[in-house]
Amino acid sequence: MAETKRKGTLAELIVLREAVQRGYRVAIPFGEDGPWDLVVERNGCLERVQCKYTVSDGRVVLVKCESTNNWMTKQYRSDQIEWIVVYDATSDRCYFVPSKLLGGGRSTILLRLEPPRNGQRARINWAEDFIDW
Repeated sequence: MAETKRKGTLAELIVLREAVQRGYRVAIPFGEDGPWDLVVERNGCLERVQCKYTVSDGRVVLVKCESTNNWMTKQYRSDQIEWIVVYDATSDRCYFVPSKLLGGGRSTILLRLEPPRNGQRARINWAEDFIDW
């Protein structure tokens, strides 16, 4: 199995475990050509979840909001999924990013683990704000 595929599979398993531990029901879609990896039933609603694997630098978690194969790159949109859940191997933690942050599509979202070195305070996504699902 290719390394990228292995990491993606690991992220899916970790997010699935997290959902089950939180008491949610999970469905696994058949095939790999949809924009979501899991369907999670929360509060009586079915929510489509895209799972991502990342290794942060300990300061910032990079959430990739797109999928790339040999031929093209597709950005996820808020009308395709309800969540991007990223597993950060550095912190061994999942972060739950609602699709409303995607709008019509974007390539990345940064989640801050530490304050920026330049002292910026406005328009920062603090990672701690994304640990609840």
